[in-house]
Amino acid sequence: MKYTFLLSTLALLIFQISEVSAQNVLTLNIKDDGYRGIWYSDQPSNDEYVYKYSGGLGTYPANHYPFSIYIKEVNKTFFCYGGSDKEGKTLLHAVSFFDHKSKKVPKPTIVLDKKTNNAHDNPVMNIDEEGYIWIFSTAHGTNTPAYIHKSIKPYDISEFEQIFATKEVEGENVPMDNFSYLQTWYQKENGFLNLFTHYDRNVIPNQATKPRRTIGFMTSEDGVEYSEWKDLAIIEEGHYQTSGQFENTIGTTFNFHPYREGENGLNYRTNLYYLQTPDFGKTWQNVYGEEVNIPLTEIENSALVKDYQILGENVYINDLTYDKNGKPIILYVTSKGYQSGPVNGPRSWFTARFTGSDWEIKHLADSDNNYDMGSLYVDSKGNWNVVGPTTPGPQAYNTGGEMVLWTSSDQGENWKSKAMTSNSERNHSYARRPVNVHNDFFAFWADGHGRKHDISKLYFSDKKGKVYQLPENMKNDFEKPIRLKISEK
Repeated sequence: MKYTFLLSTLALLIFQISEVSAQNVLTLNIKDDGYRGIWYSDQPSNDEYVYKYSGGLGTYPANHYPFSIYIKEVNKTFFCYGGSDKEGKTLLHAVSFFDHKSKKVPKPTIVLDKKTNNAHDNPVMNIDEEGYIWIFSTAHGTNTPAYIHKSIKPYDISEFEQIFATKEVEGENVPMDNFSYLQTWYQKENGFLNLFTHYDRNVIPNQATKPRRTIGFMTSEDGVEYSEWKDLAIIEEGHYQTSGQFENTIGTTFNFHPYREGENGLNYRTNLYYLQTPDFGKTWQNVYGEEVNIPLTEIENSALVKDYQILGENVYINDLTYDKNGKPIILYVTSKGYQSGPVNGPRSWFTARFTGSDWEIKHLADSDNNYDMGSLYVDSKGNWNVVGPTTPGPQAYNTGGEMVLWTSSDQGENWKSKAMTSNSERNHSYARRPVNVHNDFFAFWADGHGRKHDISKLYFSDKKGKVYQLPENMKNDFEKPIRLKISEK
C-alpha cells in the first residue's frame, strides 16, 4: 500500500513537472517592440503570379474568428494576430489592445512562438464574462499541435498561462491538443461553442484513400473541459466553414470540396450552404427553422443556399453576419478556377440575404484574386458596410489589393464606394470585423507583397474609412497609431 502510494505520488509529481516544463517552453509572455505580421504563401504556380495565394496574412484565414473584440466595460478593443520576428522566419502569436480613450496601443505581448511560418496556425481569441482573455492557437491538420492560453488577470494582456484542455472521447476526458480553423463563440449562460475542422481519411469508391476536412463543433462551460466532437458535414472531400452569431443563435456557412481524381478537391470548392443552432448545439436547423440531422452527407440537402457546382464555379466564403431581425447575410466570392491571373476572372463578390422566405443574392463588386477577403457589417439603422480589397493593388492578380469601404442603405441593392488606401507598396488583405465592433476600430488587417517574401505591416480603420497603421518600432510603452494618408501619383 505504501509502495503504491509512493508510485502514485511520483507519477503525479512527474505530470506536474512536465506541465510546468511545457508551459515554460510554450508560454513566452514577452513584449515585442512593434507590430509585424506574418508573410505566407501557398502552392507555387510557376508563372508571373508566383503563388495561388500569398502576402501579409496576419489576420488570415476567413475560417478563423475572431481576431478582435470590443469590451465596453474597459473601452478597449482587444486583438490578436499572426506576428513574426524581424527576419520573418517564425509565426509569433501576439495580443494587444486599442485604448479608445487615449487612442493608443501598448507594445504587444508575444504569447508563444508557434515554431512554423504557416499562417494557417494563426491565433484567434475570446473573452469570457469575467474578462479573462483566451487565445486559441490553431494547428493546420495534424502536423503541428494546437494550444490554448488564458490571461492571468481580467482584461490584461501582460501575462498568460497555458490551459491543458480535454475533450470527451467515449465517455473519457483525453488531452485536446489538435484542432484547425477555429471559430470561437461565447455565451454567458452557456460558455464556449467552438466550430473547427479535423482531418481524417476517407475511402473513395474505386480510388485511393484521400484526406477530408471535416467540419464540426464542440462546447465547454469553462473553456477547459470540452464535449465530444460532433461533425456537421462530411460531404466528399470536406468543407471550409465561416460562422456568425445573433443573440443565442450561432450559424455556419460552408462550401464543399468535390472528389477530383489526381487533384485536390479544395481547389474546386463549390456550392453555398447554411446551418444554425438556437440551443448551443443541441439541435441544428436549416434557415427555415427545420431540424436537420447532422452530419450532412449528400450534396443536395436542405441546407443548400445556391448550387454553384452546376454553374462550374468555385465559392470562397468571406463572412457571415445577421440583420437586426436575426436574418443571416453571407458575403462570398465566386470564380471560374483556383489559379491566379485573369483567366479565371472576374472574382465576383456577392451577398446572399435570407428574406424570411428565400435567399436573395446580389452582386456587389469584382476583384482580381480568389482570396480577396473582406467583412460585412450591419448597423443598428440597417445600413450595410463591406470593407475589402476590391480595387487591384500594386501586385495585380495576387491576394489582396487596395482597401475599399462599400456602403448600402437598401440591403445590397445599390452600393457606394470609398477608397481607403491607394498607391500602396504592398497589397492589403483580410479585413476582419471585430466582435461588438466599435466605430473607431472597425476593421483590422495586414499588408504584404504578393510575389515575394517581404515585411508585413498591420492596420485598422474607423467606420468612416480612415486608416491607421500600428507602429512598427516602438520606443515607448504606449504610442498612437499612424494615420495613413490617401496619396495620388
